[in-house]
Formats: sequence, structure tokens, C-alpha cells
Amino acid sequence: MSNQAEEVAVRIPTRVVAALAAAVLAAGCSASTSAAPPPLKVCTTGDYQPLTYRDPATGHYTGIDIDMARDLATHLGRAATFVPTTWATLMPDLVKCDIAMGGISVTPARRQQADFTAPYLANGKTPLTTTAHAAEFQTVAQINTRGTRVLEDTGGTNLAFAQQRLPDATLVVSSDNTKCFAQLLAGHADVMITDAIEAEYQARKNPGLVAVHPDQPFTSDHKAYLLPKGSPLTARVNEWLNAALQNGTFTRFYQQALS
Repeated sequence: MSNQAEEVAVRIPTRVVAALAAAVLAAGCSASTSAAPPPLKVCTTGDYQPLTYRDPATGHYTGIDIDMARDLATHLGRAATFVPTTWATLMPDLVKCDIAMGGISVTPARRQQADFTAPYLANGKTPLTTTAHAAEFQTVAQINTRGTRVLEDTGGTNLAFAQQRLPDATLVVSSDNTKCFAQLLAGHADVMITDAIEAEYQARKNPGLVAVHPDQPFTSDHKAYLLPKGSPLTARVNEWLNAALQNGTFTRFYQQALS
């Protein structure tokens, strides 16, 4: 009896050890399959208030579309990571990202290279100038004159508008959109053509600047979010965007940014 008891005493720990080893192995497999999902990589210029802005001192991003990006990431069960880009490099930089957000105009050229969501904001190009010059720059014809200095940032649809519609004016190109408004106030240029939403925002932010008839812009276009061509996320982003427009999410972010 004692030999059998000893034999049983040996066998039980062996089975326990085997069971524990299997449990540890299973736990390891479970941990690997429940790893956090990859971040949602969002390309954004960070220079287009009130839609996207990157604080140069802290690197912190704010704006309507930054809030929307974080809300989208939460909807997808991911965390938003912002990837810097510029208007000139937006399309080639898109391959680094899951989506691009931040006041991006829908254009045929961009649509050929990438997928757009449904539009979320209607806008158009309008003049931004100083109070002293507001009466002089009401129409394209008034601006498109020799000697008028038109300030635009590098790349993007603002520059394209100036190149196409204002050939007789003197084009002043800035490499940093965030500095354009101080340049206007300092007299380094006479007028800037930009989206009505930016013109109105900067006029409120910078006393001395005037958004010229932002309710009657020279053009009509729409803002949408941009994804790589054939992205598997496009349908899910459209679903989220439709809900955000219906349930007041976008309106809330919009009002917060403009308050």
C-alpha cells in the first residue's frame, strides 16, 4: 500500500504540472490575440484653423477635424495618431496614413488618386484683406489687376485658384499658412484668397482683417475626408460620418471651435 501511495503521490504532481503548463500556454496565446489594435494614422496639415492646427511649441493638435478624428478613432476602437503633412505633399503622404483630415477640398484630381468620404462641409473661396482695403477687393476683376499682391500658401486649392483666376495680379507664395495673416496685417501683401470658414475665423482672431462677403464666395466646393484608394475603411468612415452629422457631434465640435 505504501508503494502505491508513493507512486500516486508522484503521479499527481506530474499531471498538475502538465495542466499548469497547458494553462500558461493558453494564456500566452490569449494575450497575443487580444493585443491593442494599431493606431488610426491621420494625415493633417495642422495649419488650417479652425479645422486643424498644430501648436508649434507643444506639438498638440486642435480643431474641428482633430476632434472629429479622435471621435472616429474611438468609434473604430483605436487611438488617433496625427501624421504631419503639407498641402503640397498631401497626396504622396497619404500612403503613410489611414485617412487625411483637415479642411480638404474635393477635387477631380484628388478623387482620381484617392477615395473621398461623403462631404461634411460646404464652402468656397473668398477674399481676406485688411479693413482699409476691403472695399477695393470685392470682385475677381478688382483683385486681378497689376500691382495687387495676392498672398497664398504653398500647394492646395487656394494657390490653384489664384494661379487660374488671377493671372494679372502679383502672386506672393508663403511656405507657412499660419504666418499669412500677420503678413497681411504688416502690409507684405494686399489680399488672400481662402475658404470662407478660414477667412471668417482669422478675421475674428485678428482685428484689422476682414472676410469679404464670406456668405457669397467666388466658388462653391465641399470638404470631405480622404482615404487611400480602395481603403477597406471607407464604408465604415462614411457610416460614422453620417451618424456624426445626424446626431450633432459635428455641430458640437464646430460650435466649440468658433465660440
